[in-house]
Amino acid sequence: MNAVTLSEKMIWVKRSIAVVLVLAAWSFCSVAGLVNDYLLPAPWKIADLAWKMICDGTLLKHVWISLYRVFLGFGITLGLAFPLAAVVGLNKIFFELLETPLEFVRHVPPLATTPLLILWLGIGESSKLAVIVLATFFPIFLNTVNGVSQCDKKLLEVGRVLGLRPFERIVRIILPSALPVIIVGLRLGFGYSWRALIGAELLAAAAGLGYMIIEAEALARPDIVLVGIISIGTLGHLLDSSFLRLSRKLIPWHEMESDYGRY
Repeated sequence: MNAVTLSEKMIWVKRSIAVVLVLAAWSFCSVAGLVNDYLLPAPWKIADLAWKMICDGTLLKHVWISLYRVFLGFGITLGLAFPLAAVVGLNKIFFELLETPLEFVRHVPPLATTPLLILWLGIGESSKLAVIVLATFFPIFLNTVNGVSQCDKKLLEVGRVLGLRPFERIVRIILPSALPVIIVGLRLGFGYSWRALIGAELLAAAAGLGYMIIEAEALARPDIVLVGIISIGTLGHLLDSSFLRLSRKLIPWHEMESDYGRY
């Protein structure tokens, strides 16, 4: 067993211990009557309810709809942000032209635009996807611009000496050099898209985890609210961990940089 594998297993053990301690404290408070069982049901009751919702398809339906919106919105954002960032990062004139309007939009919280987006696009999928795009765009865009524009000038000079054409320098030098920073932006953007989607579903949706939570609040069902919250946190963690593993395979020589940005 190599040192890296042993270290990863130790990290997994430590995280598991933290989860067990939280569940133990929660269970103790429930058994001892330190918390209101209606407002904060015992963990085994939440687990039983979650299993029933999985078996009858209710939870899986909401999870699937939320995941569909997140991946679709993230894909749209990637198609918009990455090419624009590459152009801006490689051309200072474009950066100076777009800096002010982009900075203005960047400082507007995506959820602040939700009422306007609903008026413009209705309460269908378009408004939710627009919120995801707004939330995800700038982490991807800014990290890509930074990675592309900060490419080592010595490497570019070597490319010129070797006779590489501009497109070849971009593909062989600039993009590989910027990849660690780009992946950090992708991970951050994906996390933002997940949080923004839940916020959009809380305001206007007919399905999804956010809708499930707000409907449970109207029905005075804190147990269902907790199932929704736990589902959101668990899915977010699993998706981020999957993204981290993928980034390690893509850029194994930059493992520390790919870890950055988790928190």
